Amino acid sequence: MGMKWLKSTDCVAFDVRDNVARITLNRPDKRNALSARTIQELNQALLEADDRRDVNAILLSGAGRDFCAGYDLTDSYGGAADLSSDYDADRYRTRAGTLDDDIWNLERQQELTLIMLDLHKPIVAKIQGNCLAGGTDLAFSCDIVLAADDARIGFPAARANGTPPTNLWFYHCGPQWAKRMLFTGDTISGIDAARIGLVLEAYPADEIDAEADEMVRRIACVDAEILATHKRVMNMQMELAGARLSQRYAAELDARAHLSQGPRRSQFRKDMAEKGLKEALTNRDAPFGDSRVALRARKPSA
Repeated sequence: MGMKWLKSTDCVAFDVRDNVARITLNRPDKRNALSARTIQELNQALLEADDRRDVNAILLSGAGRDFCAGYDLTDSYGGAADLSSDYDADRYRTRAGTLDDDIWNLERQQELTLIMLDLHKPIVAKIQGNCLAGGTDLAFSCDIVLAADDARIGFPAARANGTPPTNLWFYHCGPQWAKRMLFTGDTISGIDAARIGLVLEAYPADEIDAEADEMVRRIACVDAEILATHKRVMNMQMELAGARLSQRYAAELDARAHLSQGPRRSQFRKDMAEKGLKEALTNRDAPFGDSRVALRARKPSA
């Protein structure tokens, strides 16, 4: 018997047991980078889980060493985002050839991922390894985020590529930390992310799987209809604080950032065209050195 919503599992794994739907980004060789197909399948898997009567809660994770290293830049800069090419591309919008086209395409992408806020069932994200750029867009759209102590969380693309097109940083860690992370594109460890409230809790890498399993098991002990009331009232309070409306502006401002003609942005585009992704990233990040946030005020004294 086939599934109602999930039509393919090329990039995402889906499993249901003990009232928990486990959705796993499954491109470990690509560090679970978000291609157009991955985002489409994730959307379908989320709807599948939310519609199933044998699911009370959802666990979102990434296969292999990383949760998600970000958007697949070969899509963004190579124009490979289309899932099919059996149409005349000249009759349709460009990927980002005009400001309005860029906003329009970002909004279509948002429609697929912002559904996480609208699902009735709670989503727990389990982060290990890299959770960067688009990976944070996904993680912070979840209801609860758990991280390995040594996870690497951040939006390095903020240095030259744009601003988060889904931006819920403010609602997790407040304005100063959100600005500090985006102004620099630096990364923060899972344990320090927990200290500033960016994630709920952090655990040693060899314990994160068991801890996430226990968290989602406990949540799934509550009936789905009761969980939906809890999630929806809290999300309504976030909406009253502007969380949903601000996502429209996040997409528009990301498109505006893409138009930057500054030297770092221009160099990145040139490097991508002439030398490829690896060198473009190396040159973008070189001035920032170690790039890891180092907390001192909140660490307990020896």
